[in-house]
Amino acid sequence: MQKIKKKVEVDFTLLSVLLLLVFIGVVMVFSASSYVALNDPAYNDMYYFLKKQGTFAVVGLATMFYVLRIDYHKYKKWTLVFMLLTIPINLAVFAFDPVKGAQRWIRFGPMNLQPSEIAKYVMVLFLAHSISRKGDKMQSFLYGVLPYLGVAGAYAALVLIQKSLSITMVILGTTLILLFVGGVKKKYFAIVLGLVFTFGVVFILIEPYRLERLLSFTDPFADPRGDGYQLIQSWYALASGGLLGQGLGQSRQKCFFIPEPHNDFIFSIIGEELGLVGCLFILFLFSVLIYRGIRIASKAKDTYGSLLAVGIISVIAIQTVINIAVVTGAMPVTGVPMPFISYGGSSLVINLASMGILLNISSQTEK
Repeated sequence: MQKIKKKVEVDFTLLSVLLLLVFIGVVMVFSASSYVALNDPAYNDMYYFLKKQGTFAVVGLATMFYVLRIDYHKYKKWTLVFMLLTIPINLAVFAFDPVKGAQRWIRFGPMNLQPSEIAKYVMVLFLAHSISRKGDKMQSFLYGVLPYLGVAGAYAALVLIQKSLSITMVILGTTLILLFVGGVKKKYFAIVLGLVFTFGVVFILIEPYRLERLLSFTDPFADPRGDGYQLIQSWYALASGGLLGQGLGQSRQKCFFIPEPHNDFIFSIIGEELGLVGCLFILFLFSVLIYRGIRIASKAKDTYGSLLAVGIISVIAIQTVINIAVVTGAMPVTGVPMPFISYGGSSLVINLASMGILLNISSQTEK
């Protein structure tokens, strides 16, 4: 009888980094939001965002530890159900009034749900399950490329009509990575890259505000009070932080200069308050997180687990890169939160749930 191999404990390094990132996120959300929360009549409570983000963190961590106990193989039989349910959930956002021109949220009283956050991980579940079953068929354009372009394109379009270009980019980027890891031939992969690039150009051109953002990115000072405003204020924050920063809670740009500094531009506040050292520490933590995710993928006991781990860590990596690139002016401004750091319940809870899956995969890797 074949000897049953022992299972190892969860990746302690990954878990430690996650807990540290969540703790830093709660602290920085409070620091970045306290002035706005105190002086904006809509809140009138400096602890408003701290209370909410603290609650999201507790719920997210509880969800992560619950998901951690579920064998990741069980998601295979639920993948189709998840995919079908994701469609009406994402369409339900159109039953609610738009916020700043975008319809991305379902409201439950004081709580909001952003369904596009669910869509990106459902795509990972689908891709990992389907690619792991196809084997050598992945080298065929008809079976290994075309179906995934169709499904990814449909889900990307579902998110794009909500005016969430950033999550659309995450879905398409993750699809490309999983196709590459899944064994698609290089020539087919090049074709896919060309199609995705063309898709991106077309959807930038058909929406005037996206084209304006692209043009303002090349010279934000050409419109310092309009499309270039956020990036310029972000640069001011990063520049004034210097090496060691102004000190925790001492940011000036959070005082109604950077709009909603606790959201997508929280990295600017980190740079201003904690300096270059603080920014590099955050980058170090994400580097460790991504490295451990790749290590888990390489040691997974089956192809499904490996692809699932690659997909999950790719979502986190892509969002992190996009967020930092936007804040530093390396790419046009688009609204994507920094995982585990930026304010937002849907993003934090769903990202932590996905980390629960990754930790479960790590618990089943072979010694």
